[in-house]
Amino acid sequence: MLVSAVLVVTAGIAGLLLNALIFFFLRRLAAQQETFFDDRLVRRWRGPCQALLPLLSIHLVWPSLNVAQAVQPVLRNVLSILVILALVWLMVNTVLGTRDLILKRYDLGTKDNLKARAIHTQLNVLAKVLVVVILVVGSATLLMTFEKVRQIGFNILASAGVIGVICGFAAQRSIATLFAGLQIAVTQPIRIDDVVIVEGEWGRIEEITLTYVVVRIWDQRRLVVPVTHFLEKPFQNWTRVSADILGTVFLYVDYRIPVDAIRKELQRYVQTLQEWDGRVAEIAVTGATAQAVELRALVSASDSGQAWTLRCAIRERLIDFVRKHYPESLPRVRAELHQVVATDQTPDRSPPAGPEKNT
Repeated sequence: MLVSAVLVVTAGIAGLLLNALIFFFLRRLAAQQETFFDDRLVRRWRGPCQALLPLLSIHLVWPSLNVAQAVQPVLRNVLSILVILALVWLMVNTVLGTRDLILKRYDLGTKDNLKARAIHTQLNVLAKVLVVVILVVGSATLLMTFEKVRQIGFNILASAGVIGVICGFAAQRSIATLFAGLQIAVTQPIRIDDVVIVEGEWGRIEEITLTYVVVRIWDQRRLVVPVTHFLEKPFQNWTRVSADILGTVFLYVDYRIPVDAIRKELQRYVQTLQEWDGRVAEIAVTGATAQAVELRALVSASDSGQAWTLRCAIRERLIDFVRKHYPESLPRVRAELHQVVATDQTPDRSPPAGPEKNT
């Protein structure tokens, strides 16, 4: 028994030494930027390998151990379970590390990030699917290490047809949601960091899962939407093809406003704003009512955030320009006053004059 304990300890130490040696070379390899390996991937491998390599070393020396027949099956099952758990841990971390390694090449902070958003969306959904598959297969393998559970599994498989039909009807909505998540990843009506308007709220796509989508609203709230919403209901995607966007500013002024002066001031002012991308800066008369004229300032920006700042600055500037230079053109309410002449139509009720007397 003492010899077996020494063998187990020696095998465990040998596994740790082998792990240290392997990661010494992996860190050296990761330091070279042109290689596939990266510090992120190596860090994710370190924990699982520290558990897996000693367990594999112990598994190799298992036939040489002198273990009592009564506890041998139990110890073998425990060792198998630990190896399976370590392997699942390693595969999950490999999937996540590879995802991080690829995504770091596609920065969402760049000006033209359309391709980066597409890659982020596809890889995040694909990584989640692979993790779920690894966990399911790992759990099934784990259960098959127990002989009684294995027999139960065989019995379940024998009636898999009936159970499959029942589970299909019971989980019809959940399965549809999962397929909707996969369809979002493939067709990509939305991507990570897309600017959307959903349920009347303006925000950016922050997270896409197999069942729901998280929209980060402009005031830092989070709107959680079922993934099926983006396949079954209409919504606005402002960055579907490109991030470029046109912004509008409406002014309501009096009929006496000189439109050319407003147009020249707009074109002069946008030259001083870094949010303007230089494409569009126009003024058009888009409406007229009995009280005012509607002017629409149309400007362009590289993305929706820049467009919002640009619109606010232009609105403030044009209002100030009209107030200072053309105060008579501010909106006003006209009224026409008519003078009413009063006439007295009351009959004369004074007594009639008597006959004139001759004197």
